Amino acid sequence: MDTRINLFENEIGLRFAKRFAGAGLVIHDSPLPRSTQELVSLRASQINGCGHCIDMHVKEAAAAGESAVRLHLVAAWRESTVFTEAEQAALALAEEGTRLADASQGVSDATWARVREHYDDDQIAALVALVALINAANRLAVITHQRGGAYEAGMFAAALG
Repeated sequence: MDTRINLFENEIGLRFAKRFAGAGLVIHDSPLPRSTQELVSLRASQINGCGHCIDMHVKEAAAAGESAVRLHLVAAWRESTVFTEAEQAALALAEEGTRLADASQGVSDATWARVREHYDDDQIAALVALVALINAANRLAVITHQRGGAYEAGMFAAALG
């Protein structure tokens, strides 16, 4: 499977990527914990089968100090003891927000209530925006056949700098 197009080498793609990264920076700089941001991004990317984004978020999380055990257990977070209740709520929101077509109700009231227990309005705004943004990133990468394996921590930021 060859990459279909390198959006960073296309004028429109690069302009879009810079604005997309700007939106990501708002989330990155938000009060939502960085570890939660990476775990949510990783889980949505796993669901969407995006090797490029899985690679990116595992490496970014590891570079930020996330443990290998937690990274390995994200796919089975419900059957794990290494995630806080707040992280579990964020992961549930990420799953339900990613699987919109699979669930007639979208994000359940129960999941929303769990999120509300652990996060303030600014953190929730960042969390909702993050779920939307990572799903868009997954679609961009999957459509264009961006493959995982070659990413190095900080590479995305450097490409747009």
